[in-house]
Amino acid sequence: MNKKFNVSVLGGGSFGTVLANLSAKNGLDTHLWVRDSELALKINSESANREYHPELKLSKKIFASEVLSECVCNADLIFIATPSSIIQNVIDRIKPHIKEGVVLISCTKGIVNNPTRTITDYIKEQLFDRTALERLGVLSGPNLAREIADEKVAGSVIASRSQHSIDLVINALESKIFKLYSSNDIKGVEYAGALKNIYAIGCGIGHQLNIGENANGLIISRAMAEISQFAVHKGAKPITFLGLAGMGDLIATCTSKLSRNFSVGIEIAQGLSLDDASQKIGQVAEGVNTLKIIYEEALESDLTMPILSSLYKIIYQNEDPKSLLENLINHPDQLDVKFK
Repeated sequence: MNKKFNVSVLGGGSFGTVLANLSAKNGLDTHLWVRDSELALKINSESANREYHPELKLSKKIFASEVLSECVCNADLIFIATPSSIIQNVIDRIKPHIKEGVVLISCTKGIVNNPTRTITDYIKEQLFDRTALERLGVLSGPNLAREIADEKVAGSVIASRSQHSIDLVINALESKIFKLYSSNDIKGVEYAGALKNIYAIGCGIGHQLNIGENANGLIISRAMAEISQFAVHKGAKPITFLGLAGMGDLIATCTSKLSRNFSVGIEIAQGLSLDDASQKIGQVAEGVNTLKIIYEEALESDLTMPILSSLYKIIYQNEDPKSLLENLINHPDQLDVKFK
């Protein structure tokens, strides 16, 4: 696939900015939707998003705008990289303006509530008359935006039922430093990306409490067991969680201070409230909201998820952060790996 096509990235935060830059550096005209006109003006005049990546020189082929319709009307490929809290508003607003046949890729590692479903599930519901399932996909993996901005090697997974959609994303983003792998397990890749944020909070707590490497390995491995259990319950394939979108993303997010969710855990272990910790981080930590949604569904579905339950009590019921490991050790569950 060598022909040019138009790309739109919705969300001018840390990840949306580096996505747009990858696309633009591949020679594609790329619109970047941002929240206000002042930020758009600065990006266009300075070729930089100083709020999130002050040292990153952006490609001249990026055009930033606060006008959502302007950003999507000519797009052949749209990456949605907004916080999950505004996803419903964004989808409502783009619906009248997107082209027939446009490919929409969710990069938002969050969950929609009431009922619990993925971002792509919600997009399908709202745009089904315009966008078939084959035109949907999800991009997820160990993609700490700061490292991508610093041109350090990274990889990601593009999941879709359509080879055309996969090829389009690979052509838009892949480079000498950014490797893309493909999958047809949309649910697995999407739930892996969303749920790992919960457990990154727990690993941030563990880091601050100096629990040790053995205990950290215990938490990460049991976190993967809980994530895969929940996702398979929702229709995902178990094998997905051995890959880059599963274990790869979990390890990166659960061991890096560049992770917002990991950083929230550190602040909570230091005694800050959830509000104060979130304010100090200064960016959206998706794991906080996802934790509440998944906890409620796990209860309703009678799923055993001890780390999830412990984190819910710490975050929302002010339980002592030291209880995280105590609750895990004292839990009666002894089977290491469960197979259905």
